[in-house]
Amino acid sequence: MRAVLVVNPKATTTSERSRDVLVRALRSEVDLSVRYTRRRGHAVALAREAAAEGVDLVVTLGGDGTVNEVVNGLMTADPPQLDDASMAERLPALATVPGGSTNVFARAVGLPREWPEATSMILEGLRLGRSRTVGLGRADDRYFTFCAGFGLDAAVIHRVEQARRKGRVSTPTLYLRSIMNQYFFASDRRHPAISLERPGEKAEVELATVIIQNTAPWTYLGDREVNPNPAASFDLGLDVLALRQLRVASTTRTVTQFLGRQPDPRGRQVLRLHDTPEFTLVSSRPQAFQLDGDYLGEREKVRFTSVPAALRVIC
Repeated sequence: MRAVLVVNPKATTTSERSRDVLVRALRSEVDLSVRYTRRRGHAVALAREAAAEGVDLVVTLGGDGTVNEVVNGLMTADPPQLDDASMAERLPALATVPGGSTNVFARAVGLPREWPEATSMILEGLRLGRSRTVGLGRADDRYFTFCAGFGLDAAVIHRVEQARRKGRVSTPTLYLRSIMNQYFFASDRRHPAISLERPGEKAEVELATVIIQNTAPWTYLGDREVNPNPAASFDLGLDVLALRQLRVASTTRTVTQFLGRQPDPRGRQVLRLHDTPEFTLVSSRPQAFQLDGDYLGEREKVRFTSVPAALRVIC
């Protein structure tokens, strides 16, 4: 089996020594080539090249941003043709070694949080031929694995990224402080500007912020799951949670419901949609936008679609 390991050398939870251990472990099972990312977006090109070369497996070592780039590279590649093969069968399989601060995708497919245990599980999966096929989400022309956000949560991610560029460490405390600052001091909470449009359905208007999930949980605060849409699944369409208002009482209640042991957010200010194949978000003013925890700037319109059975994952 031919494999490519795409390494983000800035991965926060690994060192050069641990990467060497990982490479030796993988080479015990596969014919491995190691390629390092040099800039943001580079993993897209590396994964696309690997697929065009006809390799069997692409392994990532990094966080969710690296996984997202590799997935986008695979999904936009031109792999060798195979008769009667689905796209997932034509593309290399994906394995994700957690190397970031949260590693939502790796944990969502059942891998342990720490990279040595996750690597052992991946190696076992390779020996046993164990994999699963997952669906993806797509926002305009970009794919995502577990979540997207339009509005408040994306603005919070932007704040966190700015803090990290200044040397701050990504911690639950940093996220909570960023949420509070964005909510109270930088959000227009009085004038909801977003509409959600679905084919054949009446538009949902005057929404304040929207969270989209392709699986559950949405993210983690340390070991605590954050679960706006607990029924979201890789095997179904997209799930949506939107808040109609960002009033203090109702927003606090909804966030508390996210974090509960049996999350089931409800209320007059809450809109939830389950297993949705496609929809479009339109805003009367630019909104912060994120995919898989990476801030992508501001948008006024984004079309979302579900892409079933898109990719094979070793787990």
